[in-house]
Amino acid sequence: MKLRNNIYKLFALGILVTPIAFTSCSEDRMDEINFNPNNPIDVEAKFLLADVITSTAVRSVGGDLNTYLSTYVEHEVGTHNQLWRAEHREGEPQTASTFNNSWNSIYETIRNARIIVEKCSEGGAQEGNFATLGVGQIMLAYNMAILTDMYGDVPYSEAFNPFENKTPILDKQEVLYTQIMGLLDAAIENIPKGDNHATGNYATHDLLFAGSNSDWLKFAYGLKARYTMRLLNVTSNETQALEDVIDFVDASFASASEEAAFNVYTGQNLNPLFDFQWSRDGLAASKSIADKLIERNDPRRNRNFTDARWIHVSNLETGNTSYDLLAPNGENDQIQYTYLTSTFVFSQSASTQLLSFHEIQFLKAEAMQRLGRSTADIEPVLRSAIDAAIINSEKSILAAFNSSTINSYKGHSSNEDFGIIRRSPDITAADRDAYFEDEVKPLFLANPLKEIAVQKYLAFFGASGESTEMYNDIRRWKAMGENLIELANPNNASQFPLRLPYGSSETTTNPNVQAAYGNGTYVYSENVWWAGGTR
Repeated sequence: MKLRNNIYKLFALGILVTPIAFTSCSEDRMDEINFNPNNPIDVEAKFLLADVITSTAVRSVGGDLNTYLSTYVEHEVGTHNQLWRAEHREGEPQTASTFNNSWNSIYETIRNARIIVEKCSEGGAQEGNFATLGVGQIMLAYNMAILTDMYGDVPYSEAFNPFENKTPILDKQEVLYTQIMGLLDAAIENIPKGDNHATGNYATHDLLFAGSNSDWLKFAYGLKARYTMRLLNVTSNETQALEDVIDFVDASFASASEEAAFNVYTGQNLNPLFDFQWSRDGLAASKSIADKLIERNDPRRNRNFTDARWIHVSNLETGNTSYDLLAPNGENDQIQYTYLTSTFVFSQSASTQLLSFHEIQFLKAEAMQRLGRSTADIEPVLRSAIDAAIINSEKSILAAFNSSTINSYKGHSSNEDFGIIRRSPDITAADRDAYFEDEVKPLFLANPLKEIAVQKYLAFFGASGESTEMYNDIRRWKAMGENLIELANPNNASQFPLRLPYGSSETTTNPNVQAAYGNGTYVYSENVWWAGGTR
């Protein structure tokens, strides 16, 4: 699937032009002909940064990967075409073409991030721009992690010299994660040194933090917390790793105002989830997650769903008419415009979260619980995480109500109103407090780790591109023997995707990748290294 998205207008100038062969032409004239002033051969690192940030948000985080994974973790249900087949495990999870666009785009983003790092490193054209170097290292680490988290062992060390090596070997995930953590450590060292090259700093091309070195440092520490927890099952010292997670979180974002949110979507530059659903109508509302919301009397149950007539569902309860229109996970019909959808699929301008404040607070709460800290000590951290998560969810709901595209259409009904018909009030601070005290706290006290996990699962449901991280968490917890999130799709008994298949552009050209891919069924049997596998 290839999402069309006008956000690519934000991409910076291209990197390379393919030389054209000419004869009977002077060298100077040949150079002049080959040069396209709108697509220069060489650009400054800061210009590439806007491209790397945008492609990371739109493709790596919010694009095809997250759309498919939202159905695997049951945030959404695939109800048409490729997504229906993925929901029912009919080829899509194991087919090399399914994630080929994501495979290629992540490698492209990694290539560009590597160029930023090379340009600003010792001996590079912009040596001395330490802050830009550090930012490039963070974005390189981020995309490397997505690549190996999804695909396991992948070509890397030999993957960026196609004229010298067209069949790169696969690098081990363990080795890649050593490099990822090393890049983050280097970034933390480099960013405070600032940018000293004559080309100047990166600020005007920073679409995440507007040139704030301190925020990039906090982002790096937050990612160290994420990845340290990711590797918990393979660490040699679990206690120290958990203590490190807490320390890294404390050095990261102090509030949601500092989080790594890509929020440049507009009426034309579309949130990826909105863009997919508006183009394909391939997703429906998940009964599995609705049941978890109803079980907790969660106020989000009356905010997060909309019917096929674009009327907001404000009374979702077991057994009522709206409940009967939820799509049963793995057992739904292939049909459009019938089931409820999540309201989030209309969130045209909702931010994509590269790393949210609520995520790092959930990481801290989990680390504290695993270290045996008291529920009294953990409670304010968990409360902070849930509070921030609901606020983020409400922002996305508001983006759906205010969607310029949706508000220019009538729903699939005969009503005279345009856009989504609102039926429930905003969730207030008082509502959030009551929810925590009356519903969350008793469950937390009864089973702290499980409720931390479930609340994180509910928090990652939305338009922010966080289903991918929940997929990583579910695999990590399963590797530790913990079934903290109960999934309902009956196909999971034998066909829960443990990883994603390599892209077809590589399986058809690189025998090393072809051998690892086989017939694709390994996605159901082979865990990645950090989840207890060997590759």
